[in-house]
Amino acid sequence: MDQLTAAAARALAEGDPLGALNWVALRDDAPALALRGIAMAQLGDLVRAKALLRRAVRAFGPKEAVARARCVVAEAEIALASRDLGWSAKVLDAARAALERHSDRVNAAHARLLEVRRLLLIGRLEEAERALAGLHPASLPPGSRVAYELVIAGIAMRRLRTKAARAALARAERAACHARIPALTAEVERAFLVLNTPAARLIADGEERLLRLEEVEALLGSNALVVDESRYAVRDARTAVSLARRPVLFALARALGEAWPHDVPRDVLVERAFGWKVADESYRARLRVEVGRLRRALRRQAHIRATQRGFALAPRRAREVVVLARPFEDEHAAVLAFLADGESWSSSALALALGRSQRTVQRALDALSAAGKAQSFGRGRALRWIIPPVPGLTTPLLLPAPLPVG
Repeated sequence: MDQLTAAAARALAEGDPLGALNWVALRDDAPALALRGIAMAQLGDLVRAKALLRRAVRAFGPKEAVARARCVVAEAEIALASRDLGWSAKVLDAARAALERHSDRVNAAHARLLEVRRLLLIGRLEEAERALAGLHPASLPPGSRVAYELVIAGIAMRRLRTKAARAALARAERAACHARIPALTAEVERAFLVLNTPAARLIADGEERLLRLEEVEALLGSNALVVDESRYAVRDARTAVSLARRPVLFALARALGEAWPHDVPRDVLVERAFGWKVADESYRARLRVEVGRLRRALRRQAHIRATQRGFALAPRRAREVVVLARPFEDEHAAVLAFLADGESWSSSALALALGRSQRTVQRALDALSAAGKAQSFGRGRALRWIIPPVPGLTTPLLLPAPLPVG
């Protein structure tokens, strides 16, 4: 590596993409193309960054396996930053293996972190934890340590282990200070913000209030029967019954949970479960069938008793029944929840993360766009969706890990 390339690499490692471009902006050799690509990615021009990295891969000779693998890792990170979750994990795994064979352990660890972050985004927590087990944080440089701790915190948040999440974010904050890269510090601050903002809405005794993540964790560990909208489940201290694939049963459970300890009229249950405002005899018969199914599903947790005007929920062990709803009621709340991370998403990536069809997600995005709650940019495959940024604030775009060229 010549002096100009080395200077550009140092600038990138210090979080200074403009300084890096000052050294290599006019050069078209393979190392310079790779560094220019990473600099453009940090500046937010992901399309140009991807093109430059692909040119760099072609420019590196077949004997320069390490350099080519580093470019593949950089391109994978760009895909992750742009929420292109469909990129090939096998290609990244091959690049990681090549880096390990040539003893480039830092960039190999970075490649593994990228795969773990992808698994975390699409909700495969068990796979993410298994992949993370092969990494040793003590051997990572400060930038990689930040990414590692952010992944640990992300898994802990999804597992509702807020104490572990705060500890991981504290370690990430110390590593970010040591790395002295403002973008990394900003990402840690955004992660702390997630812990301190409302994560759910509690509905009980006819009243509502917002809960932070710690409060949600405490509620799920209490002696209450919780109808959990975020996971489409009914849970108490001992068991959890998933109704994710039975939306009618969950709608009934939520209606009964909101009314507890009172009963719910049959006409109201028909409307909540089937969307039919006038309950004729056929819908009443269908309601009896679905209530019977819900009664069987919840038999260990609660009894559903018939009353003169409808049905009521009676917990077997729990002292109370509460509903844990999303913090803000919206028909497309699940899509909004993913857009709320401040990054741009493609409709295909959202569909993959939500486990829904791309057409369903696209209809939700169109509705949110019409309501002014989401906006798009780009065209074709480069089309991305974001929540409109607050005036005066930029939407952050970050590749939060050490750069894979050095």
